[in-house]
Amino acid sequence: MSEKSYSYEQAGVSIAAGNALVKAIAPLAKATARPGADAELGGFGGFFDLKAAGYKDPLLVAANDGVGTKVKLAIDHDRHDRIGQDLVAMCVNDLIVQGAEPLLFLDYFATGKLDNGVAERVVAGIADGCKLAGCALIGGETAEMPGMYAAGDYDLAGFCVGAVERGEQLTGDRVAAGDVLLGLASSGVHSNGYSLVRRLAADKGWKLDRPALFDADRLLIDHLIEPTRIYVKSLLPVIRSGRIHALAHITGGGLLENVPRVLPKDLHARIDAGAWEQSRLMAFLQAQGNIEPAEMARTFNCGIGMVLAVAADDVAGVQAELEAAGETVHVIGGIEPGPRGCTVQGAVEVWSARESWEAVHVG
Repeated sequence: MSEKSYSYEQAGVSIAAGNALVKAIAPLAKATARPGADAELGGFGGFFDLKAAGYKDPLLVAANDGVGTKVKLAIDHDRHDRIGQDLVAMCVNDLIVQGAEPLLFLDYFATGKLDNGVAERVVAGIADGCKLAGCALIGGETAEMPGMYAAGDYDLAGFCVGAVERGEQLTGDRVAAGDVLLGLASSGVHSNGYSLVRRLAADKGWKLDRPALFDADRLLIDHLIEPTRIYVKSLLPVIRSGRIHALAHITGGGLLENVPRVLPKDLHARIDAGAWEQSRLMAFLQAQGNIEPAEMARTFNCGIGMVLAVAADDVAGVQAELEAAGETVHVIGGIEPGPRGCTVQGAVEVWSARESWEAVHVG
């Protein structure tokens, strides 16, 4: 009696499907080519030529990140097309705060059973994010792992490398008392705090496929899935002009924990919560969860996705240049002597107002 012959495909992994996906996404990667990288896929690794990119004495800066449980919203509501931009944004925004230009990106897509239609939509979003950031998608990995993920589920990770000329990196050592803090508006929740968002959605019975209570013209899911804003192209020229002393990307930990990361130990950031209007989405989340202002400031970006420290004399010029590049800029506070940290003053008074939807379930 002959023994049963096993194959990888019988175990749940299709090499043919993987090869078909690589072939399908190759044009997407090719569209992200830039000086230094031709973004061809198919080798064991991707090359990048720093000299061709114009660098003379560069420091390399690397970052990696994921999208978190926002991926689950994309899966549950068939919103795969733009979740890749979140993946890119979380990496490239972390590089730009070091003064580094993002140059190359690699992605990791893991799932139980490969659905090439879904995977291609996700990678298309990654490629779009790379184009927004000016970096090349030079490679990646697709992992099909039966038994590791529930049907239809997937997860993402991103890896980005950038460069900055030696001596031009942003470290926070130029921050001084009297510097002004500018805040660049976020596009929404970005990619942090979604475990709380999803908990509220479940407990409050939100119907995400219906118009938002605070915006009758748009579905609630579309507000929640709005991708993280990529700030690279607007910030890079201002960084290279030498007028930015420090940058803080407002991710997990919110304003309270991210701003101090770029401050010397003897300086304190003071932010005025009344300096910008809280978005109706943020007000909705706060009211639905009865979230304390301090918890808002350490969980969500509260409408500010990036914070800049600049000298007082440079505020007007920097603000005008960033607004011309498409950013919404607010003067949100300043730097003063004191222990390293951040105070969001006025948050209780400004962020505690409850809208009419406070106790309303969306069901």
